Amino acid sequence: MSLLKQKTYQPLTNESAVELALDLNIFAGHATLSCKEIGDGNLNLVFHIVDELEGKSIIIKQALPYAKVVGESWPLTLKRAKIEAEALKIFKQIAPDYVPEVFYTDDVLAVTIMEDLSHLLIARTGFIKGETYPLFAKHLGEYLAKTLFYTSDYGLGPSIKKEYLQQFINPELCKITEDLIFTDPFVDADTNEFEGGLRPAVEALWRDEELQFHVNVLKKSFLSETEALLHGDLHTGSVFAGQIETKVIDPEFAFYGPAGFDIGQVFANLLFQVIANEEKRDLFINHVETVWNVFKDQYTFLWNTENKETAAKTSTFLNYQLSKFFEDSIGFAGCELIRRTIGLSHVADLDGIEGEQTRIAAKQKTLEIGTLLIKQRKEIKSLAAFITKVRELI
Repeated sequence: MSLLKQKTYQPLTNESAVELALDLNIFAGHATLSCKEIGDGNLNLVFHIVDELEGKSIIIKQALPYAKVVGESWPLTLKRAKIEAEALKIFKQIAPDYVPEVFYTDDVLAVTIMEDLSHLLIARTGFIKGETYPLFAKHLGEYLAKTLFYTSDYGLGPSIKKEYLQQFINPELCKITEDLIFTDPFVDADTNEFEGGLRPAVEALWRDEELQFHVNVLKKSFLSETEALLHGDLHTGSVFAGQIETKVIDPEFAFYGPAGFDIGQVFANLLFQVIANEEKRDLFINHVETVWNVFKDQYTFLWNTENKETAAKTSTFLNYQLSKFFEDSIGFAGCELIRRTIGLSHVADLDGIEGEQTRIAAKQKTLEIGTLLIKQRKEIKSLAAFITKVRELI
C-alpha cells in the first residue's frame, strides 16, 4: 500500500521517500532516482532526490515527532510541518524572489516537497568558507520589509491579519525559543553548554540583575506582541545564498510576534562573522548596515503606498514604528548572541575558531556585546551608534 493511502505517520527512509515521489508523479515513469538524507538540522529529516537521467531534483522535508538534537525524550508536534508549509506559501507570494517553491504538502506524513536549492550554499557555511555574497544583505533587507509589512495590520488590514494570527498559533516551537533564547542562558540550566574558560563570565552574567530585568522585558514582548508573521528562526543557517540569489528556508518557528525579532536574528548572525572574521570585519559590518538601510527604505515605501490603515499613514507614526523595530531588534540580537555562545545549539562561526584561547576570547566579546545591546538598546538611537558600540568592543 502506498504511503499516501496508509493515512498514518511514519518516518521516511531513502526508499520510502523515492516511493512517495513516484506516487505523486513528480518524475517521469522511466526516471532513475537516487536519494540521500541530507538533514543536518535539529528537528527534521531532509531528502534530496535526483533523476539521474534528466537531472530534475526535489527536496522532501519531513518533521520528526521529536527533536533530533536531543532524541525521543523531547517530543514535538508534527503540526509544525503544516505551519512551515503555509508560511512558505505566504512568504513566497509576498517575496517571490527570496523563497523556494512548494510543490506538495501532506499533513499526515508531516511532509513538504519543495524546490531543490542545492546549487546554492547555506549562507553560514559559505561565510565560514570565505564567501561574501554581495547581494545577501540587500536581499534580506527586502525580504524583511515585505514579509513584516504585508503580514501586519497595515499590509493586510486588521480582519485578515486576525485570521492569520489564529492560523499561526505555534506554542510548542515558541516555547523552545522562549526557553533557549530568553530563559536558559541566563540561569544555570542543564541545556547550557560552554567551555570552562568562560565560566567566570557566564556566572557574572547569571548574577547580573539589570540584565535579567531587560531580558524579561524582551521576553514579554516576544510573548505578547503580534505585529507581523515572523519566520521565527531567521539565522544564516536558514538562508541559502549565491552570488545573485538568496532563498530563505525553514520557517517552522513561524508565528505572530514582534517584528524586531526577525531583524535582530539577522543582525546577530551577521555579527558572529564580525566578531570571528577579523579580515572581513568591515564587510560584514557593511552587511549589517545594508540590511537595516534597505529594510527601512523598503518598509517606508510600502507604508506610504500600500498602507490599509489610512489614519496611521503619517510620517510621525512611521518614524515611531521604525524606531521601535530598531530598538527591539538591538535587544533581540543581544539575546541571540548570548544564546548561541553559551546555550543549546551553538554556531560554527564561533565554535570553529581555531585555538582555545582565541575562541574563548571571541566568545567573551560576544557575551559582552550581547549584554551591552540588551541593556542599552533604548540609548542606541541610530545605526551609526549601533555600529560604534560594536566596534568599541571587538
